Amino acid sequence: MVKEVLKNVFRIEVPLPRNPLKALNSYLIKGKSRSLLVDTGFNWPECKEAQINGLAHLAIDWSEVDFFLTHVHADHSGLIHELGTPESHVYCNQIDWDLLKASMSHNYWEQTKSFLLIHGFPVQDIGDQTVTIIDYISGTDVNCCFVRNEETLTVGGYNFVCIETPGHSPGHMCLYEPEHRFLFSGDHILADISSNITSWNDGNDYLGLYLQSLDRVYALDIKTVLPGHRGIIKDHRQRISELKHHHRIRLQEIKDLLRKSSMTAYEVASYMNWDVSYDSWQELSRYQRWFATGEAIAHLEHLCCRGEAVKDNQGSQVVFSLPL
Repeated sequence: MVKEVLKNVFRIEVPLPRNPLKALNSYLIKGKSRSLLVDTGFNWPECKEAQINGLAHLAIDWSEVDFFLTHVHADHSGLIHELGTPESHVYCNQIDWDLLKASMSHNYWEQTKSFLLIHGFPVQDIGDQTVTIIDYISGTDVNCCFVRNEETLTVGGYNFVCIETPGHSPGHMCLYEPEHRFLFSGDHILADISSNITSWNDGNDYLGLYLQSLDRVYALDIKTVLPGHRGIIKDHRQRISELKHHHRIRLQEIKDLLRKSSMTAYEVASYMNWDVSYDSWQELSRYQRWFATGEAIAHLEHLCCRGEAVKDNQGSQVVFSLPL
């Protein structure tokens, strides 16, 4: 499905079968000589077909298309190698591009495995992402142009400002058009679901960074938010307030759990309330428990940064507790 949501801005609905997100909102900004495609979809035939058909519908040649990747995750970056041409420029934050390249290596996933193990994730449930990642990401050999905070991109009669919004990923970036007051938000702000905020094993407080990024976007004059998934957002400040409230509830939920005993992040995640239907924690898929544990780690680390929780080594694992 292709729909013009603003002048010269077309939303291409990219299906994500077998994924709870259901679809990606990819956006094509149509210019006179070159156009810009924001995010791509997984390296899956269904995603590629939607993009090919979308640009055919708009009568745009792929040799005239540049790309903007909001962040590293494969549902946003996975087709970049398949769709890009020698003439294409790919704009993104270098932090996430480096992560994308690293994720294609065995060493990266071994480090991720070690990180999950120290936080209590059962070794038999982790799996080997090195094998499956190629099914999601098509490659990294493209003409990449790194953009920084407040740099501008001009296309389709618009002047876009790059806004760094770390949190959902270390180098997440939005595109803001100040004159026409709209924002491509990627996964930074979503309408009826909350973005997964996880820890990236580099010592940063990613929930803290995410909340700061929400404040940065809250201050902008925005009429329309075009997110990476689900519906368009018309009141970004109300949605940001809802998201911040959601994380306050999450933090309090975790503090209440730690009042009972010290726990690993995996144990904390197993007791948290998740918006999926299941009778027991073990019924969740490996990937659902993986993402849930990552979110628990991010919230626990944020509590530690605020002095509201402490972490200690207990054998080969890290456990969290409330301060005495």
